[in-house]
Amino acid sequence: MTRWQYGFYFVRSVLYTLGEVLSMVLFSVLGQVLQPFSASVKYRFIHNWAKFCVVWLRWTCGVRHRVHGLENIDPKEAGLILARHESTWETYVFQTIFPQQTFVLKRELLKLPFFGWGLSLLEPIAIDRGSGRQAIKQVVDKGTDRLERGIWVVVFPEGTRMPPGEAGKIKPGAAMLASKAKKPVYLVGHNAGQCWPKGKFIKRPGVIDVYISPPMDVSDKSVSEINQLTEAWLHSHSAITDKAGGKPTE
Repeated sequence: MTRWQYGFYFVRSVLYTLGEVLSMVLFSVLGQVLQPFSASVKYRFIHNWAKFCVVWLRWTCGVRHRVHGLENIDPKEAGLILARHESTWETYVFQTIFPQQTFVLKRELLKLPFFGWGLSLLEPIAIDRGSGRQAIKQVVDKGTDRLERGIWVVVFPEGTRMPPGEAGKIKPGAAMLASKAKKPVYLVGHNAGQCWPKGKFIKRPGVIDVYISPPMDVSDKSVSEINQLTEAWLHSHSAITDKAGGKPTE
């Protein structure tokens, strides 16, 4: 990247961040009025912030996306989304692709001013990642509860954001939830880290490819088999083996 390009991308990223932060404050403050209301009412309001961020990112930084497998989504039954985690970007764009949803996340995020207030409107599954078995139990119990209520659940089975091209170890919690909930499982791969890398301020223009698997019935599979299936699918649809940033395989 040349110095000119860096400066140009930096200015665009500043513009995006200003819009993201100011809109976050607005939505999170206004959203507190809706706390006594149902989960669907709160979601219909707060997910508009995610939609704004996706559009604002495209306008300011030139980051676009295309979805492969959109026709696989069955909106009639809540599903479990097991997705690759490379960036903040996917937490926004999933809300423009899938029906009402919530996320499994570390509980410390809910303590952040404004951002945490907005997150609380999604009724997330907030866990203490250092509590081991207790954290897994929370994911399984609360995740099953959300799915039975018709709320889709997003889990990042690698547990944390991973740099493009690098594979993370698949944690057991997501597979245990899938095994107990008996709900359709969707695997979602993407290459968002190529445009919005982990821990980086600069957002680079480009097209992010999102790949959605057909809904899978995993009720007859063991936790180990679900993990193996998830790992293989995510790695083959997220450019894991191409550290140079090549296009994921379809």
